[in-house]
Amino acid sequence: MIIDAHQHFWDPARADYPWMMAPELAPIRRAFGPADLAPLLQANRIDASIVVQCRSSLAETEEFLATAHATPSVIGVVGWADLTDAALGDTLDRLRSLPAGAKLVGIRHQVHDEADPDWLLRTDVQSGLAALVARDLAYDFLVRTRELPAAIATAKAFPQARFVLDHAAKPPIASGGSAEWSERIAQLAACDNVWCKVSGLATEAKWDEWDAERLFPYLRHVANCFGEDRLIFGSDWPVCLLAGSYSEIKSALEACLAKLGPSVREKAFGVNAKAAYRLA
Repeated sequence: MIIDAHQHFWDPARADYPWMMAPELAPIRRAFGPADLAPLLQANRIDASIVVQCRSSLAETEEFLATAHATPSVIGVVGWADLTDAALGDTLDRLRSLPAGAKLVGIRHQVHDEADPDWLLRTDVQSGLAALVARDLAYDFLVRTRELPAAIATAKAFPQARFVLDHAAKPPIASGGSAEWSERIAQLAACDNVWCKVSGLATEAKWDEWDAERLFPYLRHVANCFGEDRLIFGSDWPVCLLAGSYSEIKSALEACLAKLGPSVREKAFGVNAKAAYRLA
């Protein structure tokens, strides 16, 4: 099974997405749903996808589970729940009792938007993460270089947990890279309970000047650090449309992964996502 482990659905006419208000994001400030994704999956020979949270909303998580229930190709939901809520365990149990509750495979919060770079290390957040671990749910790190130290400490604090690093922590590709990002990625990868999504890279480059060759050094670095068993493909559709079409993004990542070896490519396009998210 070939899996796109990172895509989104949203409708700005029905909900607020504060991060989407920047003028340069106008091209994607419209509704995107399963009917829009289906032909792209078919054209690119993708069998299934995991839909990932877009806003801090339990209602969105419930909507995604309902969508997954009605959409066989959506095999997993990485939703949102309040990690600071003392009743988080009850909330997770309720979500998992919904008709498609078994498709809730993980939780994510937009940590890189928090003012505190150590937000993940707050006592209430760590208690929330413990509730996820107790229910065998993964946690997606949405962080940049600034928050990587807290992610590293968190991964070490919960060695029995499964963590997935989104977008390779958004390397500063457009500005030519960062030694700090490279070093912290290596430190996080030393935690063997963390997987890395090679997603969202094109939108971290200059949107009109990127190609597979420019992405490859960053993908090669995370591959060297995480190894072939912990890299996961994700399109980051429809955010990726800012830089290129679904096919262009997938083809570029496929070319980069293939340069690292056929087994790297094969595992990143499905096997590793199954392991990280405990997919059937």
